[in-house]
Amino acid sequence: MTSLTTNSVRDALSHVATPGGGKDLIAAEIVKQVSVIDGKVSFALEIDPKFAELYEPVRAEAEGLVKAIPGVVQVTAVLTAHSDAPVPATPPQPHRHAPPSGRGRSGKHGAPPPPTPKALPGIKHIVAVASGKGGVGKSTVAVNLAVALQQSGLRTGLLDADIYGPSLPTMLGVTGKPESDGKVLQPLEAYGLKVMSMGMLVPGDAPMIWRGPMINSALSQMLQDVAWGELDVLVVDMPPGTGDAQLTLVQKVPVSGAVIVSTPQEIALIDARKGFAMFEKVGVPVFGIVENMAWLEMPDGTRNYIFGEGGARRTAEALGAPFLGEVPLISEIRQTADEGKPIVAEAPESEAARIFAEIAKRVRTSFEAV
Repeated sequence: MTSLTTNSVRDALSHVATPGGGKDLIAAEIVKQVSVIDGKVSFALEIDPKFAELYEPVRAEAEGLVKAIPGVVQVTAVLTAHSDAPVPATPPQPHRHAPPSGRGRSGKHGAPPPPTPKALPGIKHIVAVASGKGGVGKSTVAVNLAVALQQSGLRTGLLDADIYGPSLPTMLGVTGKPESDGKVLQPLEAYGLKVMSMGMLVPGDAPMIWRGPMINSALSQMLQDVAWGELDVLVVDMPPGTGDAQLTLVQKVPVSGAVIVSTPQEIALIDARKGFAMFEKVGVPVFGIVENMAWLEMPDGTRNYIFGEGGARRTAEALGAPFLGEVPLISEIRQTADEGKPIVAEAPESEAARIFAEIAKRVRTSFEAV
């Protein structure tokens, strides 16, 4: 009996030819991120996105062969984009009547027009939680905001779009991998939320050594190839910064609005202002700014403004954006997140939970008005 290992998976994939009968998948060096955990196998095929339609039958064949390996209980195979990937032996021919470069239906100076966002069936609103830089507690805010929205009576989903540093499985105590029928993934559930994260698809200690196009493809698949069902709101925890993932999100789906998270210190607010400008430039309204780690409560009841006082509030006023609230630096917020028990769910009567509930109320008012 063949034992289930990454080598046995790669051996099975060596019997699958690339389109046109050229090299096999292993010889073509397009098989990436092979993972085997408790009978659940995942891998990616890194391809040029221009040939995605040609590779879809190949992906399905590869998935079927791996499923046949004794001991396999589930297979997740995805196509990821990489423009330098090997070209199929028989690439598709261009349309012979295509307009010359720089003419026809294109944007300024001959560039193609930006893609039109397509609504996700069943999802009423998408809210991006973003930050200009890392380390400001954005994911903590996103998780507790989503739980607070769910507690307010909304059908809520939470997508971890931070491909390089997915933290939601830990912060929600989610284990296991999403089930798949070969076409769509079933999101996991936690605290009444439907949840999806790259951290559920790859081992927690596996580094994501992916280039930009692969990140964009993975985010697109987690948006469009997940059975989200009927949701009032999908909260998207964005990676920090103003890069490819943010542009992919706003180009793929209609984003109702964004919430920007920052600490009060100027070094963080500089990047928060960049995030605000980015969303403004792409036509996504900013619902407001959250000041995280606003102060440290001292034993005598006084407040220690470690990172400065009121910086995010003043920035919101200067930008003409709503100020959504201040979240203090409380050890219980950090502790409950590390334990996979968001404070809004673990201690709903606490002061911290009340603050997140108020922020959620303001955000809900904003996206329901869109």
